[in-house]
Amino acid sequence: MGGRATTPTAPRCAPDSGTTDSAGAAPPTPPAGGKGLRGNSVGLVSSVVLGVSTVAPVYCLTATLGPTVTAVGVQMPAVFLAGFLPMLLVAFAYKELNKAFPDCGTSFTWTVKAFGPRIGWMAGWGLTVATIIVLSNLAGVAADFIYLMLGEITGSDRVAGLGDARAVHLVTVLLLIGAATTMSYRGVTSTRWFQYTLVGLQLAVLLLFAGVAIGRAVSGDLPGSLGFSASWFNPLDVSSFSAFTAGLSLSIFMYWGWDTCLTMNEETLGSARTPGRAAMISMVTLVGSYLLVAVASQMFAGTGSTGTGLGNPATADNVFAALARPVLGTPWSILLFLAVVASAAASLQTTFIPVARTLLAMSAYRAVPPRFGTVHPEHRTPGFATLAAGGATALFYVGLSLISSDVLLDTIQALGLMICFYYALTAFACVWYFRRELLGSPRDLVLKGVAPLLGGVLLTAVFIQTLVGSFHADYGSGSVLGVGSVFVIGVGILLLGAVLMTAYSVSRPEFFRGETLRKDTPAMVVED
Repeated sequence: MGGRATTPTAPRCAPDSGTTDSAGAAPPTPPAGGKGLRGNSVGLVSSVVLGVSTVAPVYCLTATLGPTVTAVGVQMPAVFLAGFLPMLLVAFAYKELNKAFPDCGTSFTWTVKAFGPRIGWMAGWGLTVATIIVLSNLAGVAADFIYLMLGEITGSDRVAGLGDARAVHLVTVLLLIGAATTMSYRGVTSTRWFQYTLVGLQLAVLLLFAGVAIGRAVSGDLPGSLGFSASWFNPLDVSSFSAFTAGLSLSIFMYWGWDTCLTMNEETLGSARTPGRAAMISMVTLVGSYLLVAVASQMFAGTGSTGTGLGNPATADNVFAALARPVLGTPWSILLFLAVVASAAASLQTTFIPVARTLLAMSAYRAVPPRFGTVHPEHRTPGFATLAAGGATALFYVGLSLISSDVLLDTIQALGLMICFYYALTAFACVWYFRRELLGSPRDLVLKGVAPLLGGVLLTAVFIQTLVGSFHADYGSGSVLGVGSVFVIGVGILLLGAVLMTAYSVSRPEFFRGETLRKDTPAMVVED
């Protein structure tokens, strides 16, 4: 990883990249907010690719199609649309806040400016742990599908079953995490075409899968298949509110990661506008592909609890493994396994972006130890923060693998709590920060007020309902002292964050006294 990393001092005020000098020419673009990142290195297309890549659409679909059908049945497309709505509303908040403060700390920085250091710190913690959870599950799914793909290629059930051996699985996961950490440490711009290829492969295979599945469902009498119905898109047909919120929590997980476009804002050409546009394009691409595959899967396999049915508990956490051969046949089924591996591998690399840059911003504003502000002098990446995220991901996955019998589903459901927590805080931060501007124009009222507020309220409702439901012992794969494992993971992580914040505020109180980041602090900078 050559070169010696340096830790910058707290950055001083740098001129906004949109200002001009006395001669009318734009001055040289300063290092991104003084944090040492490589400015103007990411364009609109690259930003969109990073957003889609981080979400990992093929991975999300294989991991959540089954649990969502289990929760809401044939109303899965309706729940996917419902999960998109609060994300879209929150995206308006991100877009408006980024236009005012293009800072790589995103939720952390913006929430501090609106509500103060402690609430902002917890928003940063929520984003950080959500990313660690996603990274661990990405590595787990990639490991499973590597052996399934090799088994499909070789025709050997023994090779396909290697991923079921705990030792082999854990070693493979650790190797994948190590490789992704190394690539992220070197910077995403150095692997741009790698990302383009993997994202393109994912979308192409999803289109192929959906087309073949719909074609076979329409032309043949398949066991368990369903005829298309527009009622699938009606959320009012869900059996109960608790079932709806359970499905909604899973669908919200499927959209997580689009805000990576925003965490790259200090490195993006046109940092005030391009990241917001990229986030919107990413989300439209995602919701379109999700709805298409959801409809195709239901038409082909149905929602039954046996065989290839999407509600089969034996295949719920890995639906594409069960559908690849029945839908695409041999040897084309290999493409679906390859797409899942590509999805997880691409996202493993790009998902380090939000956590590393959030920790970098928190360090620059002295909210976490200075070591997290270390930037590699050659790669211009948050070196130490990236390595720390990789180490935390490995520890998290190995630990939960030894504790929980169904680590994937438990952590995905706990992830829903984390996502709702920090996205809702960011949405409310937008409304509060711009509260004096809301009556300035109808646009400001809607995009800075009504839309973010509604998004925040919806996500808060999902958070509370999931919290209440997950307390029961039968929610998740197990229980601890009679409390559901999902509740223990979700609430335990939030409480751990509160403890760490309190401890750090005692030893390094500058940030918590409002000395390094306030409402009037210029974007991307800290006054020394």
